[in-house]
Amino acid sequence: MSAPPSSPPTPASGLAGALTSLRENIRYDLPASLVVFLVAVPLSLGIAVASDAPLTAGLIAAAVGGIVAGALGGSALQVSGPAAGLTVIVADLVNRFGWGVTCAITVAAGLLQIVFGLTRVGRAALAISPAVVHGMLAGIGVTIVLGQLHVVLGGEQQGDAFANVIALPGQLLSASGPATLLGLAVIAVLLAWPKLPKAVPSWLRGIPAPLLAVVALTVVASVFALPVVRVEIGGDVLDAIALPILPTSDLGGVLVGVLTVAIIASIESLLSAVAVDRMRPGSQTNLDRELVGQGAGNTLSGLLGGLPITGVIVRSSTNVAAGGRTRVSAILHGVWVVVFSVALLGLVQQIPMAVLAGLLVHIGTKLVNVGHMRELHRHGELPVYVVTILGVVFIDLLTGVLVGLGLALLMVLRRVVWASIEVQEPRPGDTGPSSSWRKEGGTWHVVVEGALCFLSVPRLSRRLAQIPEGADVVVDLVTDYLDHAAYDHLSEWEDRHRLAGGTVRIDEVGTMGLVARRESTAGGPGDRRPGPVPRFLSPWSVWQARHDATYGEGWGHGHHEHDGHAHSDDADPILTGLREYHRRAAGLVAPYLSDLADGQAPHAWFLTCSDSRVVPNVLTSSGPGDLFTVRNVGNLAPLGTEADDSVGATLEYALDALHVPTLVVCGHSGCGAMQAVGRDVPGDTALGRWLTGAKESKARWAAKHPVGEHARSGGWGDVDQLAMVNVAVQLDRLARHPGVATAVAEGRVRLVGLFFDIPTARMHVLDGDRFVPASGDRLGAGATATRPEPATTAFPASG
Repeated sequence: MSAPPSSPPTPASGLAGALTSLRENIRYDLPASLVVFLVAVPLSLGIAVASDAPLTAGLIAAAVGGIVAGALGGSALQVSGPAAGLTVIVADLVNRFGWGVTCAITVAAGLLQIVFGLTRVGRAALAISPAVVHGMLAGIGVTIVLGQLHVVLGGEQQGDAFANVIALPGQLLSASGPATLLGLAVIAVLLAWPKLPKAVPSWLRGIPAPLLAVVALTVVASVFALPVVRVEIGGDVLDAIALPILPTSDLGGVLVGVLTVAIIASIESLLSAVAVDRMRPGSQTNLDRELVGQGAGNTLSGLLGGLPITGVIVRSSTNVAAGGRTRVSAILHGVWVVVFSVALLGLVQQIPMAVLAGLLVHIGTKLVNVGHMRELHRHGELPVYVVTILGVVFIDLLTGVLVGLGLALLMVLRRVVWASIEVQEPRPGDTGPSSSWRKEGGTWHVVVEGALCFLSVPRLSRRLAQIPEGADVVVDLVTDYLDHAAYDHLSEWEDRHRLAGGTVRIDEVGTMGLVARRESTAGGPGDRRPGPVPRFLSPWSVWQARHDATYGEGWGHGHHEHDGHAHSDDADPILTGLREYHRRAAGLVAPYLSDLADGQAPHAWFLTCSDSRVVPNVLTSSGPGDLFTVRNVGNLAPLGTEADDSVGATLEYALDALHVPTLVVCGHSGCGAMQAVGRDVPGDTALGRWLTGAKESKARWAAKHPVGEHARSGGWGDVDQLAMVNVAVQLDRLARHPGVATAVAEGRVRLVGLFFDIPTARMHVLDGDRFVPASGDRLGAGATATRPEPATTAFPASG
């Protein structure tokens, strides 16, 4: 069965809109509901068996989950019912309190879920570590498999996981008979059916595998009259409906059961709803409403003698794949379960127990997801997953979850307060022209990553003690936190090592280190030093020169003065920047550049000034391959009578070869070129000849160009007004270019004007005849960009 288009329908309002939506979507929802119903019936029966509950309880829960939770929940596509994730909990409750009290616990858990939803704690449940949730489900799956394998092999499951493991070898040796063949045949069908070749007709491949396996093997058992144990209902569904029994003892245990069912059912439902949203783009679940719907379903299910319900990812994903578009498909699936339970329940009693056991073994194995293991291993959370599984399987579910949560919190705490400290000995040949300050014995390298606090000081002391006296040392501080104890220890070691004849270079990559600590305490009450800035945003002077000022000789030998500037033979800022790039950025950017090796497809032609303070990729949060950048003095586009081939060539190449969709002109505040234009620089110089391309801008500014007038009313100075008018004029020039005019008329290209205010680091966008802030919320609102503290109010007399 093919799925409809991926985008969900637009909801209509009012009764008429609801009827219209129903008519439009029923052709999708009706067949989807039938498919989900066929999947739900065998799964509900199998889960009832695994829960040690009456089989009718599974059908009641499936009907209530579909109708009540489907109608009231916050997800339009999620399908609810009895879930494998609660089987171990319910089985324990039934064994401890009996079925009647277990139903009362289900009612109380449902009421608690309604409270969860009304108090808007839905998203809080998502704060639980996925490693714990997946570990809990995997532990439940392992428990189901260990128990039901005995039934598949013709025996009976034992009392606990230990007993099941110990008895399994003997059960394997004695496995024989028709029950074993039926159970193994079910598992084989479930594994093979999804892998059928495409040559098989689609209508045949569309039959749900659980339904096919249960029906086919039941027919085989009936035709051949196999001597196997079959399902015993003990009456019809209506006879099974009974009020729950209130507990009279062990109220503490009952309360724990209520909390456990409510919390686990809520988490599983919310995670399933989030997963369903990812399957259908545009779908968005109201998580608090979903908790209310789940709570209402559990309350009614418990009152009618049904199992606890949750949102079930198997049924929900089936609903999406089958084409369900609204909550009608989930509700109808519940209606079909009711019809089946009342009219066709006799057929259920023909199903062999070994067939349901085989179905449960398959369900249990699916809960152990290898993909989740790989993902958790990549994030270093596999130990939490494993510990949770072991706790659930060999102790109990609640203990296993609590142990998993405890370990997850400990691992988070370790990551927060634990620093990685690595000491690298000098390598052979670790000297060279770029490191002339290093001694003959080479350089020791210390890398500190993470949060360096007092807990790490003992390890830091041991690592630093490995470095011999008099050695050259480079310390990389990749730290985002440095407390006072670690700061003192590292500073004292640095002083001692220098007094012993060694050199120390502190290279700070993180947001907090020795230099940052010293700078933060060096200023007085009015000090306005900026906070730590990542190196890809900060100038060389921030992360290179401050080492020279702070560490003196530790920064390197061979400093000298030239033209009033301090230099180092071995610490040239360009070479140092290149080394930094290769050390920290080259490996990160290489995959993107590899994809671009065969060509480029930039998103914009970006014309801006040569001013070193304007960094296009930083200002636009772009990377390699995004901008086709052109820079010149004053961001001019001389394409008319004073045409410049360098600008024209890049423009034509961008339009004809690269097919860029956007042409950008970006000016900036305090522009030296605009200052020169205002002073009328002589035309007998290269700069004067070039700036003739800005004469039109000056003339239109003097003639009260609207852009300039709006800038004036916003408090901008003359230079910045002219710079803004210049952006508008250059855009006009581009628009008159034949190739650009044609592309704009055809809708292939748009023109964008930008203005960067350097003192505030804010970008403004040309919107009509004024520049507005580029924050996004004011674009098109007609607001003029204001400059509270204009830096340049008039053209200076000299540059």
